Amino acid sequence: MSEVRVLVGTRKGAFILTSDGKRDKWDVSGPHFAGWELYHVKGSPVDPNRLYASQSSGWFGQLLQRSNDGGKTWEPVGNKFVYDGVPGTHQWYDGTAHPWEFKRVWHLEPSLTDSDTVYAGIEDAAMFKSTDGAQTWTELSALRKHGTGPQWQPGAGGMCLHTIILDPSDPQRIYIAISAAGAFRTDDGGKSWKPINKGLYSKYIPNPTAEVGHCVHHVAMNPTRPGVLFMQKHWDVMRSDDAGDSWQKISGNLPTDFGFVIDVHAHEPETIYVVPIKSDSEHYVHEGKLRVFRSKSGGNEWEALTKGLPQKDCYVNVLRDAMAVDSMDKCGIYFGTTGGQVYASADAGDNWAPIVRDLPAVLSVEVQTLKQGG
Repeated sequence: MSEVRVLVGTRKGAFILTSDGKRDKWDVSGPHFAGWELYHVKGSPVDPNRLYASQSSGWFGQLLQRSNDGGKTWEPVGNKFVYDGVPGTHQWYDGTAHPWEFKRVWHLEPSLTDSDTVYAGIEDAAMFKSTDGAQTWTELSALRKHGTGPQWQPGAGGMCLHTIILDPSDPQRIYIAISAAGAFRTDDGGKSWKPINKGLYSKYIPNPTAEVGHCVHHVAMNPTRPGVLFMQKHWDVMRSDDAGDSWQKISGNLPTDFGFVIDVHAHEPETIYVVPIKSDSEHYVHEGKLRVFRSKSGGNEWEALTKGLPQKDCYVNVLRDAMAVDSMDKCGIYFGTTGGQVYASADAGDNWAPIVRDLPAVLSVEVQTLKQGG
């Protein structure tokens, strides 16, 4: 029987939740790195025992941790991220130029083929790569040096590179997203980058259809269809059928299309999930009801999934990296809230239950599906 491991990053440490294939009883390990912000924890798809974690605090700055035994023990690894060449500047909201600076690691994306290769998304927006298990890092500097770079501006959470998607069909193709610059794609392993924001509309920027400047919150892909992408924007849920070259709005009958998280069913590439948030000024679920909305048609037609979720006086948020899916035959969906709950559904969202409560605010949720003994 398979085992499921849920990796949870929170404002005050990391937690590892494990269950057998039934996914009805869970063991909780943690907090690991108690008191530290864990922006992201993710496992290698090649080696199930290899985990990477981004750890930071206002006192001690940014650290990275690595585990080689599934999170039982950890070791600090290389934390030297050196921008390649002159730092340059980017634009602030008032139009003034601000220097690029290293603040934190928002996202870690292990390679699909090599457990020692991992990518890091940085604030201020930059992308780094390590080929020695996160000991040393090299910037993929063509991104930050893109001609549109000086026009990028920070979102409310900072100018973070928060999404990295590796194309399983083409090792040279990578998708990334930056708040608030937009989505980009490389087809040559990071030597050059292309903005992929055609079709996005952001009414609060000077040019609503600009090449860059859009606040993209998250992008998701089913690995069986790497050319089809789904996006949760600051406002609007979007879809691309041509690897990001163009986007169409698929918000349909959602009660609000503001939100942070979006994900795709492991086996049904037309089934997608979002969690609508009331607005960009009121960061809690719409009408005080915690509802996951599912579309089985790739967008536009949405149904509210509520069974097992609080439907009254609930005022939590679900952040951009706080939803994930497992690859069990009956796909499991998992998400964490700023109220410290982690919810799971073992039947693709029809029924939900909290697998842990009262954690610190959840920043990220990732899932590993492990074979017995793996």
